[in-house]
Amino acid sequence: MTKTIETRPKANASKVGRRRLLQLSGAAALLSAARLALPSGAFAQGAGPEIKGTRLGYIALTDASPLIIAKEKGLYAKYGLPDMDIAKQASWGATRDNMALGFKNNGIDGGHILRPKTHLYATGKVMQNNQPLPMYTLLNLNEDGQAISVSNEYKDLNVQKDSSPLKQAFERKKAAGKELTAAMTFPGGTHDLWIRYWLAAGGIDPDTDIKVITVPPPQMVANMKVGTMDCFCVGEPWNEQLVNQNIGYTALTTGELWARHPEKILGMRADFVDANPKATQAILMAVMEAQMWADKRENRQELAEIVGKRQWFNVPVNDINKRLLGDINYGNGREMKGTNLQMKFWGEGGSTSYPWKSLDTWFVAENIRWGKFEPTIDIKALVDKTNRADLWREAARTLGVAGAPTADSRGVETFFDGVKFDPAAPMDYLKALKIKRVA
Repeated sequence: MTKTIETRPKANASKVGRRRLLQLSGAAALLSAARLALPSGAFAQGAGPEIKGTRLGYIALTDASPLIIAKEKGLYAKYGLPDMDIAKQASWGATRDNMALGFKNNGIDGGHILRPKTHLYATGKVMQNNQPLPMYTLLNLNEDGQAISVSNEYKDLNVQKDSSPLKQAFERKKAAGKELTAAMTFPGGTHDLWIRYWLAAGGIDPDTDIKVITVPPPQMVANMKVGTMDCFCVGEPWNEQLVNQNIGYTALTTGELWARHPEKILGMRADFVDANPKATQAILMAVMEAQMWADKRENRQELAEIVGKRQWFNVPVNDINKRLLGDINYGNGREMKGTNLQMKFWGEGGSTSYPWKSLDTWFVAENIRWGKFEPTIDIKALVDKTNRADLWREAARTLGVAGAPTADSRGVETFFDGVKFDPAAPMDYLKALKIKRVA
């Protein structure tokens, strides 16, 4: 806390000695230095965070980078949280279980999670005994940077955005008595929704034509290598590693499915945020500053080198850095360099980081599509209850972010197959879809 130095006029002020003047000057200099060392806004005016740190979880995926960079670059400490622990999680299921425990019970208070998990946790849909765990979405960690990969068994089909060439191949394999599997990382999560959307757009029903299974991200490549899956959807670096090991190929990146789509978030337990508003703001500012750093092209190689370290991902840099630059080797003879398909962390005015409520609306609607939520659920109420864009805006003001978003909606979204989603009419979107679990 900055100490206020009060000077009172004295009757004989003109006779203050040289030593006293030097003392006053030194104190003023120290006060000025202290002010410069603190962030602006409320943090400079009052006490710092309520705590010195907490534990955030992450999965070994490139989109966890902002949490890791904030630790490596000392940004948590910069904002008054020197004791932050960024802890690797074994799977999205383990993340859920540790989130339910909370840091006080040796779990986590938040972290890098799939965006729909906030809604799935808060409603208890994926929790033990269906017990709701109140959660907040604080910021969007990234856009794009995932992919759908296919086994080399189907290399001759050269499958891309159109999944329909797989339909007959799947039917033949099924007729031969062989099992078909499509892997994703967590039921109702982003990867589940991407691969379901892609299959359904090609006329393949993900619930009847193929079996959708859950596999932790770091285990995707190994499982395809031994032939236990036909296709999968996961974040990087695992698609690029698959190609580098010549086990399968990338059909499409998810940025080709939906340009600038939201992906992972910084999600936190609501009880932590409510009890520690200043610490929450400090975490937000540290991660937002890390996102700004990570978004710069000149920092991408260093980013790959940092997260590839043994203590973080334990992955070769060459499995990370190419797609971070938008250089996509699909693994089937196609290769594109300098695309805009690279992972995005910040965006103009923080537009990537900002947690648009309209994007949450799509995730809830899509989980209605596949039966995770009832059609009667109040989408707006759930989004309003879990999305804390107000806290993001407060952190952006403190950081002095120019041109930061202030609205709740990004507008109408368009997918690769021409389907449009109007967040003002989510049920109309659902009615227009052909393959779904809802009438």
